[in-house]
Amino acid sequence: MDDSQLPARFREDPAAGVEALLDQYGPLLRYVVRGILPDAQDQEDCLSDISLILWQKLGQYDPGRGSLKVWLTALARNTALNHWKARQRREAHLAGPDAEPAHDATPEQELLRRERAEQLRQAVGRLPDRERQLFYRKYYYLQSTAQIAAELGMTERSVEGRLYRLRQKLRRELEGGDGDA
Repeated sequence: MDDSQLPARFREDPAAGVEALLDQYGPLLRYVVRGILPDAQDQEDCLSDISLILWQKLGQYDPGRGSLKVWLTALARNTALNHWKARQRREAHLAGPDAEPAHDATPEQELLRRERAEQLRQAVGRLPDRERQLFYRKYYYLQSTAQIAAELGMTERSVEGRLYRLRQKLRRELEGGDGDA
């Protein structure tokens, strides 16, 4: 079934629509979640939450804003990160009162953070496809260097070297220097 048919199928029969979507994209969702959550039980909990979110929000998907695959990938990543953060908070809470208190950012700091994030997004958008793919795998999908190397047919050392040069290139560009390496 093609992507354009899935939202229509969901509107006709939500249960069948979500099932068809999970049949088609389940391996992709598992792949994204597995890279962020190492624990198998956390992965299953996260995938259950993704199914629920799909049930609730698939009708809100807008093909004009991007492909269904990209939307699902972002949904899986964000849900997995939320699970990971919740686990970190639980573990910190169990550690007791010695844990570091959370510091809220001031409005000015939050504005600067958002502006910096937008500058980074634009800089990454200007990267060649191969470099952009490395950046997203490492820093967006949180894949290990070993996993990236295995999937791209590279050595771990070459992945680390490329990531180092990529960070330097982005740093120069964000600091206003020449973005060419």
